[in-house]
Amino acid sequence: YVLHADLLESVEVEEGRVFTLKLRNGHRWSDGHPFTAEDFRYYWEDVANNETLSPTGPPRELLLGGEKPRFEVIDETTVRYGWSNPNPFFLPRLAGAAPLFIYRPAHYLKRFHERYAEEAALALEVERAGRRNWASLHNRLDNMYKFDNPGLPTLQPWINTSRPPANRFIAVRNPYYHRVDENGRQLPYIDRIILSITDGKLIPAKTAAGETDLQSRGLNFNDFTVLKENEERNGYQVRLWRNGAGAHLALYPNLNLNDPALRAAFRDVRFRRALSLAIDRKLINNALYFGLAAEANNTVLPESPLYREEYRSAWTQYDLAVANRLLDQIGFTERDGDGFRRLTDERILQIVVETAGEDTEQTDVLELIRDDWAQIGVKLFVKPSQRAVFRNRIFAGETHMSIWSGYASGLQSANMSPGELAPTAQIHLQWPKWGLHYETRGQMGQAPDDPVARELLGLYEQWTASREQAEREAIWHRMLKIHSQQLFSIGIVSAVPQPVVVKNGLRNVPLDAVYAWDPGAQIGIYRPDTFWFDGVD
Repeated sequence: YVLHADLLESVEVEEGRVFTLKLRNGHRWSDGHPFTAEDFRYYWEDVANNETLSPTGPPRELLLGGEKPRFEVIDETTVRYGWSNPNPFFLPRLAGAAPLFIYRPAHYLKRFHERYAEEAALALEVERAGRRNWASLHNRLDNMYKFDNPGLPTLQPWINTSRPPANRFIAVRNPYYHRVDENGRQLPYIDRIILSITDGKLIPAKTAAGETDLQSRGLNFNDFTVLKENEERNGYQVRLWRNGAGAHLALYPNLNLNDPALRAAFRDVRFRRALSLAIDRKLINNALYFGLAAEANNTVLPESPLYREEYRSAWTQYDLAVANRLLDQIGFTERDGDGFRRLTDERILQIVVETAGEDTEQTDVLELIRDDWAQIGVKLFVKPSQRAVFRNRIFAGETHMSIWSGYASGLQSANMSPGELAPTAQIHLQWPKWGLHYETRGQMGQAPDDPVARELLGLYEQWTASREQAEREAIWHRMLKIHSQQLFSIGIVSAVPQPVVVKNGLRNVPLDAVYAWDPGAQIGIYRPDTFWFDGVD
């Protein structure tokens, strides 16, 4: 994908390591105050590098091998960030679905900062808010991503007017929003947005009843039939967008599992390959997705320039004979009276697969896999939970295996970070403790003790230091090939169409599109500020 200046007037890049950001003259925050270089300086000096507000220092994306950028204010509308070596993360993170906000509305936040506020006035603000200290208050008011402080000025098309906790959020148009259409009309076209919070299990029914103007979150392909049946009656259209995730669903064996016997099994590539070979993906595709999905690994999609068929198909054929042979080779040859194999410590080879419990689709898939794995002597047990519990158990090493969507994007190019292919973050469900170790620079978690995982980390570091397109592409292919053979995640199906429900009369929503989190922010990349209602002034 190609990045374009938006909030900025322009960006100049020198040698991939020096970035000069030029703001527009006259650009204003939603409260009318000028948006200037001071907002960047305030963030860098008074937030990111303030030990009280940011005890761990600036975000990792602003550190390159531990090196902070050289930050300069050139003039009122120009700032510069520079590193000794190329920083391939900087611009993509500024444009990401969860963007790196390197600016703050300084005029608003200074009154909550000990460096600028009068001491007695600040103490009164802290007391009124019921916070522990000024830093707690500042951080509470300064969450630009969550967008949950109606008082915080914004540069977004709409201003949130609702303060949590709430089950109904109302946003109104930003009168100082910077975008205009080709006719000079200021965006957004829609003046008011209402977001209702509801139980995820009720979203398909409420959508089918015509209670929403635009809905994608909370809808799955198995909702398509009921949505389509109510389409004409309730005045909407169901569109099926192509899913941009590396896999619609994938299994994640926890390589950092506390259970030593099962952990040893998961770390044996033969075991992971046997589990993959024993999944009848064709049956799952036909039974649950009308044959419209791709029976594939968790990898890049055909639309990616990095795509190779071998990455998608390796170890995905349904072959119980080979799967059984691999398990025999490992030494899991003893079985109980029901035919289930035993681990090295004599326990039944039972894998508990945990889900976030947010829909029945994952459970339906796992029920089919349960029957498949029983044929190779592996017992599968499904355990639903809540998302927070689900993740915390994985992070703690309590979860055997989890089921979740695949890589956030299967549309990568060589210039996009391969961070998801290496243990770089705790959120990676197959190696959370290794990822935490990397995220915290060795302060927490565990250092990878698997040679292939260490190789992936080394390749990732090589990619970050690379200046050559061909070298980055070669690194990507090496990492993709490793994953296709090692199966650190076991893809089940990909390219499952995503239902997007659009109310009749809502215009400019694409008929055919790719639904992806990053890049894309799902619907965000299609410019919701240009959506409009036919027949509404």
